[in-house]
Amino acid sequence: MHRLWSTDVVEARDRLSYWVEAVCDTYVQLDCDTPQRDGIFHGTIDANRLATLCLSRVTSSPQWVRRTPAKIARATEDYFLVSIQTAGHGRIIQDGRVAELSPGDFALYDSTRPYELIFDEPFQQHVLQLPGAALRTRLRNTETLTARRVCGDRGAGHLMIGMINTLAADIDTLEAGSVAAIAESVENILVAGLRSLPGASDPVVSHQIAFHRSQIKAYALQHLRDPELSVNQIAAHLRLSPSTIHRAFVGEPNSLNAWIWNQRLDGAKRDICDPTLVNRTISDIAFAWGFNDAAHFSRIFKGRFGCSARDLRASISGLPHGLL
Repeated sequence: MHRLWSTDVVEARDRLSYWVEAVCDTYVQLDCDTPQRDGIFHGTIDANRLATLCLSRVTSSPQWVRRTPAKIARATEDYFLVSIQTAGHGRIIQDGRVAELSPGDFALYDSTRPYELIFDEPFQQHVLQLPGAALRTRLRNTETLTARRVCGDRGAGHLMIGMINTLAADIDTLEAGSVAAIAESVENILVAGLRSLPGASDPVVSHQIAFHRSQIKAYALQHLRDPELSVNQIAAHLRLSPSTIHRAFVGEPNSLNAWIWNQRLDGAKRDICDPTLVNRTISDIAFAWGFNDAAHFSRIFKGRFGCSARDLRASISGLPHGLL
């Protein structure tokens, strides 16, 4: 789904209010102001949805943006946003930190806590928006990763910038069947870039714990579709005690049970987005991935990906809901 907002379509006196509406509609509820009291405000947002992600390009006059406690209290929005600077300079302030962004840099911020975005000059950014659970299920201590600059001239940060620039340039030519896989690749590269930040790396564990963790994940992945998969079943197969199983996941972003549910959800999402499986119902796909309650699946799917399974399939396939 593509949307374009531009202040060029309204009178100069109405542009700031129009812009605030555009920003809130595209991202989350925000306050926005500009230092250009005697000038004419200009701004465009060019936004595209890629499965569970939203990628937009923002080009704008100087402005100050605030996500306040009052806005958070009145909303249920839970997203991470990534600002990828392409022109001008900006500052992201959250959790007592300030990220100074120059072209090629990016930084993360969390919609569930207050933040500020400050642009004292005209600027352009790509903004990547993804559900909060998408990172919290993959990274530890996400609150320590916000408002920290990731340099785009080397390592995973460089790969991230290259992928986003290429994707933004070619987004109109993407095949529907490839959108979900591309979105997953973007998320993987983002996680790799954030892992370079202090506090994001996994704690060092003993060789024995690492070996047990590897065994547990391998067995669980082989049996994800079994609705009876459990800690006790894994423990019995590997001849380990349940307490040893749980200890192997200490320090991971999720408990073993949560990790299993998330792996199942990821598998179900891939099938829901697969155009060759459009004739299978969402319930059939959910049950094939080890879920045994359609309501439970719907609830945790939306919590994990920020949209319903039906809405996701509709956005990928282009079919109306009645045919899903």
